[in-house]
Amino acid sequence: MRSQGRAIAAEPPAAGALASTIVIRPSRGWVALRLRELWEYRELFYFLAWRDIKVRYKQTALGAAWAIIQPFFTMVVFSIFFGQLAKIPSDGLPYPVFAYCALLPWHLFAYALNESANSMVANQQLIKKVYFPRLIVPLAGVLAGLADFGIAFAVLLLLMLYYGIVPTVAIVTLPLFLLLAIAAALAVGLWLSTLNVQYRDVRYVIPFLTQFWLFATPVAYPSSLVPEPWRPLYGLNPMAGVVEGFRWALLGKAEWPGPMIFVSAAMVAALLVSGLFYFRRMERTFADVV
Repeated sequence: MRSQGRAIAAEPPAAGALASTIVIRPSRGWVALRLRELWEYRELFYFLAWRDIKVRYKQTALGAAWAIIQPFFTMVVFSIFFGQLAKIPSDGLPYPVFAYCALLPWHLFAYALNESANSMVANQQLIKKVYFPRLIVPLAGVLAGLADFGIAFAVLLLLMLYYGIVPTVAIVTLPLFLLLAIAAALAVGLWLSTLNVQYRDVRYVIPFLTQFWLFATPVAYPSSLVPEPWRPLYGLNPMAGVVEGFRWALLGKAEWPGPMIFVSAAMVAALLVSGLFYFRRMERTFADVV
C-alpha cells in the first residue's frame, strides 16, 4: 500500500482480534528522495509529457511553427536594436547567429521553468485523487520543452549554413550544455512549484523573474564585456555558463568560457539537490493545500 509522504505500520492484533489495525502516520522532517519510484511510474511520466506537448499545439493556427517564431523574431529585434543601433560586439560572429544560438537554450530554460513552476497547481485535480511520485509532474513539464528546442535548432543549422559557420569538434559537448540547461530549469522550477502551492502569487513573479533573468544572461551581449576578474562570479547565474557553452560548442568560438562553466555547473547542482530535498519534504502537504 502506498501513501503520499506517509509511513504505514501494522500494529500487532489484540488478543482474539480477527484482523490487524493499520495506523497511518505522516512522515516528519527530511525524508529520502526515493528516486527509484520515478522508474516504476515511467509510463505515467511519458503520458504526462506527451499530453503537455499535444496540448501546446492542439487547435493552433500555426502549430509547431510557434517553436520557431518566438526565438526567430526575438533574434530579429535583438539584431536591429543591439546589433545595428547599439553596436553591441558579438565576438567576431555575425550578430543574428550569435543571438539566435543563445536564444535557443534560453527559450528552453524559460519555457521549462514556467511549466514546472506552475505544474503542481495546474495538476491539482490529479494530485488530490491518486498517489504517484509528485516529482513526475514538474519533470514532465521540463522535458516537454525539448520538442520546441528540436524544431528551432533546425533553423540555427540553416543560419550557420548561410553564414558559412562550421562547428568544430567541440560540438560533441553540446549534449552536456543541453543537460545543464534542463537541470537549471528543473532546479529553479522545483523551488518555485513548491512555493506556488503555498503562495499563489508566485505565478505573478515568474514572468518578471524570467524577463529580468534574460538581461542578466549574455544573450544579447557576450560575456567578454564583463571584466575578467568578475567572470567566474558571473557564472553564479547558471544560464551564463549554458549560453556561453552553446556558443563555444556550436559556433567555433576559440575562447573556452573557462571557470564560468564550472561555477554555473556547481550552482545548478546546489540548486537541484536542495530543491529536490525541499520538494520532497513539502510534498506530503500538497494534496491538502493545493
